[in-house]
Amino acid sequence: MKSVEVTSGEIDCAAKTAQTSGWMNDRALAAWEIVSVASSFLIVAWIVMPFAPDVRAGLLPLGLALALIFLSHRARHETLREIGWRFDNFGRACRLLAVPMLLCACSILALGWLKGSLHFDKALLWRWSLWLPVWGLLQQYVLQGFINRRAQIVCGKSGIWSVLIVAAVFALLHLPNPWLTLATFAGGLIWGYVYQQAPNLFALGLSHGLMALVLASSLSAATLNNLRVGFRYFG
Repeated sequence: MKSVEVTSGEIDCAAKTAQTSGWMNDRALAAWEIVSVASSFLIVAWIVMPFAPDVRAGLLPLGLALALIFLSHRARHETLREIGWRFDNFGRACRLLAVPMLLCACSILALGWLKGSLHFDKALLWRWSLWLPVWGLLQQYVLQGFINRRAQIVCGKSGIWSVLIVAAVFALLHLPNPWLTLATFAGGLIWGYVYQQAPNLFALGLSHGLMALVLASSLSAATLNNLRVGFRYFG
């Protein structure tokens, strides 16, 4: 029998090939996860909400999306701290958010003033100030804690392309409402970048809620089409 000699160089080459193959497979899986979760929300907005006799039917695709998110976290051994459920970097995240959010808020308020649509209903503002940060936190968890992290696997960590994916997905979920699509794309860029620098979902959720409040107080319900997205935008 002939003996087969394997050099260290061949072993290194095989190891690198296997590592590259595993990395490519992980990228493909992460991309599929993004598409799958985004598709679930699009199904709710474009099919379930406008056509289902019972809106509770939307719980099925949303539940499947959340199950995928939780299982993915578990499979990748992601901790709550890594995802952004933490307070140690809350101050840093707020500092990163302060200037761009202030500029955006001033721009939106100026637009509302020019259109003559500024309106501040104290009772409405009080109710919205209670639930909008919570709603913003939930959205930022899915957008940043899941989609942003998967986009970084696809495109590389702390890169402009991963931030663009986050912004594009967020805007896509608010089509065809033009004002919400524009606002969410701009917000997605800012929040996506800040998350990669200081992953803190609480700061992002608070920022999201405040910006939603500014937008709703600056533009009329008719301009925003009552915040409708998906097929209901046309109804």
